[in-house]
Amino acid sequence: MAKIDAVMGWKKLDLGCVIRQPGSSRTFKTGDWRSQRPVVDRDKCIKCGLCWVYCPDLAMVPAEEGYYKVNLDYCKGCGICAKECPKDAITMVLEED
Repeated sequence: MAKIDAVMGWKKLDLGCVIRQPGSSRTFKTGDWRSQRPVVDRDKCIKCGLCWVYCPDLAMVPAEEGYYKVNLDYCKGCGICAKECPKDAITMVLEED
């Protein structure tokens, strides 16, 4: 005979898509499943910041001397930064193991 107290009732289940703690998304480093990563060529970069503006994951971050660098912990490799760069300073390269 099954134990009745072993079954969890629906009222005890967590709601889907609920963020219980504000700011907790920083703890989930989502960049580990990308297949490509952006590489910035500083010789071509004009420091316009469009890569930073268009990045949906805020993976492009300001760096020294006005350039931008990629935070690979959060970059998913979507390539929007490379597509929007007016000087083709960002190249998507295959992620290697």
